[in-house]
Amino acid sequence: MIRVLIADDEPLIRAGIRMILTSADDIEVVAEAADGRAAVELARSHRVDVVLLDIRMPVMDGLTALAELGRAAPGARALVLTTFGERENVLRALRQGGAGFLLKDSAPGELIGAVRAAAAGDAYLSPAATRHVADSLVAGPAEARGEEARRRVGVLGEREREVLALLGEGLSNADAGRRLHMSEATVKTYVSRILAKLECENRVQAALLARDAGLGI
Repeated sequence: MIRVLIADDEPLIRAGIRMILTSADDIEVVAEAADGRAAVELARSHRVDVVLLDIRMPVMDGLTALAELGRAAPGARALVLTTFGERENVLRALRQGGAGFLLKDSAPGELIGAVRAAAAGDAYLSPAATRHVADSLVAGPAEARGEEARRRVGVLGEREREVLALLGEGLSNADAGRRLHMSEATVKTYVSRILAKLECENRVQAALLARDAGLGI
């Protein structure tokens, strides 16, 4: 059972997310928080697997809470809840260890899938938001970004590029393994190697780089 904490200062948002998540047989909402500080304490005391974390909250904002979660509940994976208007904060969240991001108005199936992906140790990129956010996170025109991305990806071997392309599609390690006919553990090893070579801090950054480089497109 995946243990989830919902952290958002809007009661209606929390209620809606809870209703969606509890419809899944493998997900349990064990706590809710209306501010970042409470989220950190509840994540520690309830031993949660996944935290759905709003960026804008009182007492302690989501970005500060994300950094605290890494120390207080290192086993918890944080998914950042965002809107298009908050896209400038997404890269900061990813650098601080966020497992990915999705929009607050995401479809119910997408929300459930994101929680499952995070619990499995994979990153989640909201298909509806990724390109919109990436355009704001990476400086310079699209052509220049693509050229820089292709230069960086050039250090990878053929198999590493194939794995990176699947990261760009948002596939989990298990799904990428099935696609490439290799074990999940082998894919995980490739991902670690790719992150090191590309100097990316997490899978999400690598996935954005893959998209800018045109891999898998």
